[in-house]
Amino acid sequence: MTPELCRQARELLGWSEQYLATIAGCSRQTIVNLESGRNRPYGATVVAIRSALGAAGVEFTEPEAGGAGIRLRKAAL
Repeated sequence: MTPELCRQARELLGWSEQYLATIAGCSRQTIVNLESGRNRPYGATVVAIRSALGAAGVEFTEPEAGGAGIRLRKAAL
């Protein structure tokens, strides 16, 4: 997950850095460092952040699928 994709996903959901950190079980500083590109968290932390965003409906598209990006899953009717 790139810093830009993390920030865009969080903002798409309207979440603060602190809220994402709480849901992912990490510190706000971890989110700040990831989004600024200053540090890359441990693999397990990235998985937790990505899982938290995914559980809220964010889908990450991979480069093979036409370019890395994000989108929200459609709600079931």
